[in-house]
Amino acid sequence: MHLNNIFLRSFRILLFPFALLYGAVVILRNWMYDKEILKSGSFNLPIICVGNLSVGGTGKSPMVEYLAGLLKEHYKVATLSRGYMRRTKGYLLAGPDSTALEIGDEPMQFHLKHPEISVAVGEVRNEAIPQLLYDVPSTQLIILDDAFQHRPIRAGLNILLTECTDLYVDDFFLPTGGLRDQKNSASRADIIVVTKCRPELSEQESRVIRQKLNPLPRQQVFFTSIQYGNPYHLVSRKPIHLHKEMEVLLVCGIANPEPLKKYLHDETQTYEACYYSDHHIFSVDDIREIRKRYDAMDAREKIIITTEKDAVRLLKYGDELADAPFFVLPIGVRFLFSGARNFNDLVVHFVQHFSQEDEQKPA
Repeated sequence: MHLNNIFLRSFRILLFPFALLYGAVVILRNWMYDKEILKSGSFNLPIICVGNLSVGGTGKSPMVEYLAGLLKEHYKVATLSRGYMRRTKGYLLAGPDSTALEIGDEPMQFHLKHPEISVAVGEVRNEAIPQLLYDVPSTQLIILDDAFQHRPIRAGLNILLTECTDLYVDDFFLPTGGLRDQKNSASRADIIVVTKCRPELSEQESRVIRQKLNPLPRQQVFFTSIQYGNPYHLVSRKPIHLHKEMEVLLVCGIANPEPLKKYLHDETQTYEACYYSDHHIFSVDDIREIRKRYDAMDAREKIIITTEKDAVRLLKYGDELADAPFFVLPIGVRFLFSGARNFNDLVVHFVQHFSQEDEQKPA
């Protein structure tokens, strides 16, 4: 085990009393909602919630994008996120001049990749939804990003994500562990998706994971892996193909870069990396350092690769980077064990069923 990991784990164990206190507050809050001492509200349109029980990257953004891509051809879709690490407060609806600093990097990513959908941010979702519906009255369904703990809203379909190598059942409350909600909150989920699995995950391994999760009879469990696409230039959007003769400088500010590192190790000759904290706001000095690191690489064929989430924070330096081989690696969701059709059917059935019920209600 790495020395830093030993130190970090030891330090977090010392915080165990604080984890107990945090857990007690979470359990009390959930109990008050379960007993309807605190009230959850609903809205007269389909709401799909995507979330997790832990901090860190479980793949919420790719799942939100997957759902948006699945539904946007037939419905007027909107997404609502908190807008984490943005420099604004309150409700905002993305427009032509929006930036990642205003609405957050992940909402900006949705906005750029899916211009057909409405993208809004707001910390207090039950206040933001009425404003969103007022601003875009044609909205037919809303996807809530990272809102599993936002109990003031009762979503019609709850999709819970958990990372394959870091299942919520093996975790503990913050700050000793990574849980921000209690484990049995998973019972509120309609669908559980185990994310970031190895593409070659076996049926036997999936059965072991299902047994650990111990889903309720009504809950469907799916397994997904990360699917990377062909990189495209940050500014021109011209695509390229990665190959084994290529050396890469990875520019990365995400919660869990391990799957990306493994992918680049498998697909390219070698790579170096400039790591930043999650949601890092890039500065002019960062750009200079990236260029310096790139120029120092002794390779015939070399490029810079970044993630889609980082790319929206780098676009403001588009003029300086237009002539650099600075490419964005797109990411998507791939369902294992032929699960995509069943998952899609469940989601579409929920939306259609809600619409049918709604149409039958008296005006």
